[in-house]
Amino acid sequence: MAYYPPYIDERAITIKGPHPSMLLERDFLLQCEITAGRVSGPGGQHRNKADTAIFIKHIATEIDTQATERRNQVHNRKLAIFRLRLKLACKVRTITGRDSHVPSELWKTRRQGEKLPVNAEHDDYPALLAEALDVIIARRYDVAGSAGILGVTMSQLTRLVRHERHAFARINEARESFGLARLRS
Repeated sequence: MAYYPPYIDERAITIKGPHPSMLLERDFLLQCEITAGRVSGPGGQHRNKADTAIFIKHIATEIDTQATERRNQVHNRKLAIFRLRLKLACKVRTITGRDSHVPSELWKTRRQGEKLPVNAEHDDYPALLAEALDVIIARRYDVAGSAGILGVTMSQLTRLVRHERHAFARINEARESFGLARLRS
């Protein structure tokens, strides 16, 4: 069997080691800079009385996000961390073997047979999405082959990615550039 090197997407930020969205929260936060502040906008008299807005930046990639919609700093912090993990899952790639990828422990524990039930709002979703995208891109957007490596059906893998519309659109755009059919939404 011939060796095919993994494809590397030039538009993505490529890093070594574990994907940041797969790290435990305490390890993830060591790679981030978090600040609290105030923002203008609706919210009445309580809006600017406390620094409830949270701004978070992943230092290595300089990807950042914020959460300002709640009046509670703890809730905004949780939202901002989730949003940053999701953004990193979409924009950052770790190099994995095209044919030799071994699913992570998280992937194995979440998988039920050939199904992968996960809500797009669950804390595990960014890590699962990052792993799926790493494999799909390494295989030049071959979703069926990626599903086989990850031990799920193609429809389950497509459903996982489809929850994040930016990632889904990027995959379809790349599939078209390689002459592959678009995934159905």
